[in-house]
Amino acid sequence: MTSRVEHTDVGAYALGLLDEDDRLAFEAHLLGCSSCRYELSDLAGVASVLHGIGPVEDLDPPSLEPEGDVVDLLRRKKAADRRTRRGTFVIGMAAAVTLVAGGLTIGTQLSAGDTPQVAQGHGGHMGTNMGPAEQFYADGRPIEGTGAEGVTGGLVVESKGWGTHAALKLSGVKGPLECELISVGKSGERRVMTGWSVPPAGYGVPGSPDPLYMHGGSATPLRDIDHFEVVTSAGRKLLTIKA
Repeated sequence: MTSRVEHTDVGAYALGLLDEDDRLAFEAHLLGCSSCRYELSDLAGVASVLHGIGPVEDLDPPSLEPEGDVVDLLRRKKAADRRTRRGTFVIGMAAAVTLVAGGLTIGTQLSAGDTPQVAQGHGGHMGTNMGPAEQFYADGRPIEGTGAEGVTGGLVVESKGWGTHAALKLSGVKGPLECELISVGKSGERRVMTGWSVPPAGYGVPGSPDPLYMHGGSATPLRDIDHFEVVTSAGRKLLTIKA
C-alpha cells in the first residue's frame, strides 16, 4: 500500500486517480463508511462531467498554462496533496470544477460560448436533511412518469447552457440492479445522464420506504429531448417520462 486510506480519497476515487493498491483499499473502506459513500454519490455527477474533458481553450488565471487540461491539473493537485496527507484534494477538485463552470469546453458537446454547470446526485435521505437532488426535486415541478411493475417516479428538468439538467425520484424498485437515466432525443439519440446501483433492499418498497433521488445531466438541449427513460443494465425499461 502506498498510504493509509483517507476520507479525502473520495474525490480521487470518483475521478479514477487512485493507483491500484489505493483504489482497492478505498473500496474496502467504503463498505464501512457511510459518509464516504454519500460523498461519493454526490461527486458522481462531477466525475461524469469531467470525464473526457479536452484541452483548455481559454483560461485567464496566469498560474495555469493554456495547453494544460483539467485532468492534468487534478493529477498535479493530487500529487501535491499526498505530501500534505491529501488534506486539500477536495478543495482542489472544487477549484477545477469552478474552472469548468468558467469557460472550458467539455468534449465536443459544448460550444465555446456555453457556460457549463455540474450536476450531482445522491440516493435516499441523509438524516433529516434533504440532499441536493431531493431539494431540487421538491422545489420544482415534477413530471410524473409511467412505470412498469409497480415502479413510480418522475423528473424535474431545467434547460442549461450546456444541455439539460434533471433530478429523478424513483420508487418501487428492488435490487440488486444497475440502472441508468437516459435522455432520448427527438432524433432518437440516446444519452446516459447518470447511473447507479439499487441495493437488495430497494427504494420505495416495504422495509425500505425512502425513494431514490438522483441528479443527472445531458448535453442534448431540453427542446430537442422527446422523453427520458430509466432502464436496467439488462435493458429492461422501468420508467418513461415525457419531456
